[in-house]
Amino acid sequence: MPTALEISDLHVTLGGHKILAGINAEIEAGEFIGIFGPNGAGKTTLVRAILGTLRPQAGSVKIFGQSPGRASREIGYLPQGNPGLELTALSARAVIEAACGGERWGVPWPSRATQAEIDRVLELTEAAAQADRPFSVLSGGERQRVMLAQALLGRPKILVLDEPLASLDPKNQALLIERIAEVKERTGTTVLFVAHDMNPLLHVMDRVLYMAGGGAVLGEVDRVVNSESLTRLYGFPIEVIRAENRIFVVSKEGNVTESAHHD
Repeated sequence: MPTALEISDLHVTLGGHKILAGINAEIEAGEFIGIFGPNGAGKTTLVRAILGTLRPQAGSVKIFGQSPGRASREIGYLPQGNPGLELTALSARAVIEAACGGERWGVPWPSRATQAEIDRVLELTEAAAQADRPFSVLSGGERQRVMLAQALLGRPKILVLDEPLASLDPKNQALLIERIAEVKERTGTTVLFVAHDMNPLLHVMDRVLYMAGGGAVLGEVDRVVNSESLTRLYGFPIEVIRAENRIFVVSKEGNVTESAHHD
């Protein structure tokens, strides 16, 4: 399989603080990668480097062999939250349509091709039933499916999802994960899924990228999320507890890290 994302010796310092300190990762096309780590581990910084909105001090990011700026059309992005849309009177379809011609002023006159593309992503994400409803009245799960549809416009090769499960209840988390996994299977899109809790994703991930202390380790869950591996990454004793098919990551003092399950 071709390499979808190659991160080489990536260093990022912000405000005098070293956020990423020599991260390396190679992700193949079509993989489903979960990205985890405590608050402050640099997950958002890494996303910004992948999107090309942040320039690293050293190292590089390559998207199918190109720099993030040149490969921007290959990336679909679902940001945290729905900034500016909570009170919008726009329909769900109009929210998606706005991403098709954001450079135009005035009343949009979408072409047949644009409408067909919007219909395609609505069907792909099972959001067609919400298409004509105001975005502001949709439930959290419905909004996320609409925003996922927007991210899929143009058939991106890589889908970057930044905390899409935040504020969703367990049922809607499971439904969204199922939909994203189905999209991956139908389109072959590479998925980079940032989250705090890895447990809802254990059945769909191919590998995990676990971040802490400025570093990161990439691999299969069992090889990465274990006490020895995470102790090296954090730089202090970490214990990984497995119970009833769930994973809990705790310090030796018993503090649950951000990547573990929260009831």
